[in-house]
Amino acid sequence: MGAALPGGGGRAPHAVPVTDDPRDPRPWYRQIGRTRWKAFAGAWIGYLLDGFDFVLITLVLTEVSEEFGLDPVEAAGLVSAAFVTRWLGGAVLGAIGDRYGRRTAMVLSIWLFSLGTLACGFAWSYGSLFAARLVIGLGMAGEYSASATYVMESWPARLRGRASGFLISGYSMGTVLAAEAYSVVVPAHGWRWMFYLGVLPVVVALWVRRALPEAADWEEAVAETATRPSPFRPLFADRRRAVVNVLLAAVALGALFAVFAGLAGGWTAVLSVTAGAVMAVFAAQLGGRRGRVLYLALIGTVFAAFLYSWPIQALLPTYLKTELGYAPQEVARVLYFAGFGTMAGCWLSGFTGDRFGPSRAYAWTLTASLVFVFPVFAVGDDLPLLGVLLFALQALGFGVSGLLPRWIGGHFPAERRAAGLGFTYNVGALGGAVAPVLGARLAEGMALGTALAVLTSGLSLVVVVLVGFDVPRRLHRLADPTAGTDHLRA
Repeated sequence: MGAALPGGGGRAPHAVPVTDDPRDPRPWYRQIGRTRWKAFAGAWIGYLLDGFDFVLITLVLTEVSEEFGLDPVEAAGLVSAAFVTRWLGGAVLGAIGDRYGRRTAMVLSIWLFSLGTLACGFAWSYGSLFAARLVIGLGMAGEYSASATYVMESWPARLRGRASGFLISGYSMGTVLAAEAYSVVVPAHGWRWMFYLGVLPVVVALWVRRALPEAADWEEAVAETATRPSPFRPLFADRRRAVVNVLLAAVALGALFAVFAGLAGGWTAVLSVTAGAVMAVFAAQLGGRRGRVLYLALIGTVFAAFLYSWPIQALLPTYLKTELGYAPQEVARVLYFAGFGTMAGCWLSGFTGDRFGPSRAYAWTLTASLVFVFPVFAVGDDLPLLGVLLFALQALGFGVSGLLPRWIGGHFPAERRAAGLGFTYNVGALGGAVAPVLGARLAEGMALGTALAVLTSGLSLVVVVLVGFDVPRRLHRLADPTAGTDHLRA
């Protein structure tokens, strides 16, 4: 059945039933069908523009720092700002996706991060730029959960690793396009014009809202129960609990804002622990007695994944410009290698995830990436060699993140998938807020390149253990012996 969407003035196009016949003699890409490829394209373009918008701040960090007189830690805080609100955006937009459909949440997320990016171009101070970055975080979180669930639920179950990996590759293409725009726009027009381009995703949002069918799994789940899912129900079971949880959310946002805006002073540790405790309380309520361990374990795993990947993603342009003395055009060339490497790795992870399973494919590939971490920061200003090594590191170490939606989403049934994926992933994404600040702190006592290599290699090993041994699922089985099903598997 078609799900009526709020504000749409009509009904959504019907979902295309997903068929999954392994005996189909056609090549896998023909089995997808035109309609599902169209659905994928709509989500992929949204992810491309998401990547374009989100990495702009990392590209212009040095220019922004010069204009506003920021020190390295304050500058890194601008990267972290978007992560402050990601947990809220992932939870709210994920819940909207579960209740009103994946397409609606996709469109809302595109509007949010597009308008937030446009606002960055009009920033008049550090505080106003930080606030705009908060809006971007809300939108990016929703884009991740809505697009990932939308595409995976539209594709056959045995091809959902490819659906996940191919989708995430759009983000990498966005970073490549952003690097190209940076090399052309900033030298001629200044850093603000990079953000004015952020209005472009609005056009895509309108096209997605009108043209695409709803995800089949979601429509089937709604049809079976004849009710709309309400994943936030545990948080608002009664009036008292609702009031307490709203206050807790305000406390968490205030604490995170103070920490990453540099206002915490000597209270940084206390406020960080407070925010973490609030997230744990929410996770316990959403997961319930049997699922709380799963929520917490998934959050911890994603947190570690961001700690290993985001120091390089956030501070690589700064490293290239400050330690290697690269000009904007040279930075763009290096980022081409990085972006295309990540994109190729996402494609590879899609095939390996379908062939070996997401857990094993993720662990093996990430382990192989460790060979390239320290060499990347040891080659100096040999740009071609740096590009080749960075391509390999990004493909194996960062491209494998294309499997994260598949791996996390498999832990949740369709009626709770967008909210579960959105909340656990984006709370864990606070590791991305910590990562650039931690990298900048370490760089105060050692070279920035060395600090990035140490963080990346050390935390990669932690993630290999957590994902390779599927620790969240094992812990979930201890709390609920009947659990353990991969809900995205055929």
